[in-house]
Amino acid sequence: MPRAPDPHEPDIVASLERAGELCEDLTPVVYDRLFSEQPEMEVLFWRDQNHQIRGEMLTRVLQAILDFVGERLYSRTLIQSEVVVHEGYDVPPDVFRTFFATVRDSVREVCGDDWRPEWEAAWATTLVDLDWYVTHPDQAMTPA
Repeated sequence: MPRAPDPHEPDIVASLERAGELCEDLTPVVYDRLFSEQPEMEVLFWRDQNHQIRGEMLTRVLQAILDFVGERLYSRTLIQSEVVVHEGYDVPPDVFRTFFATVRDSVREVCGDDWRPEWEAAWATTLVDLDWYVTHPDQAMTPA
C-alpha cells in the first residue's frame, strides 16, 4: 500500500530549492556550522582535504530527507544504519542526531529573508520525526 503524502514535503522541498538557488554549494555552510557547534567532529574529517567526503555525505543526507518526506522507500533504514556506522567512526548518536538540525539551520541561514514560517513548521515536525529513527537504530523495533 502506498504511503500517504507527507503534508510537509512541499515546504521542505521549497526550502531546499530556494537554498539551492541562493547558494551553489551548501557543503561549506553546513560543515562550518557543524564544526562550530560540534568542534570535536572536525578532527574526524582529517582525510577529507578536498571536501569531497563532506559533499557526498551532505548529498546522501539531503536525499534521505527528501525520501523521508516523500515516498519513504529507504530513508528510515538508512538513517538507522548510519547511526550504527557512524558510531564506528566515533560519532556518538547524540552528535549524529544534531546533523539534521544543522542542515535545517544552514538552509535557513542561506534563505535569509526568504525563509518562511511554513518552512520552519515543516522542518520542526520533520526533525522530530527523523529523530525517532536516530534514537531507535534497532530496525527490529521499527514499526512496519
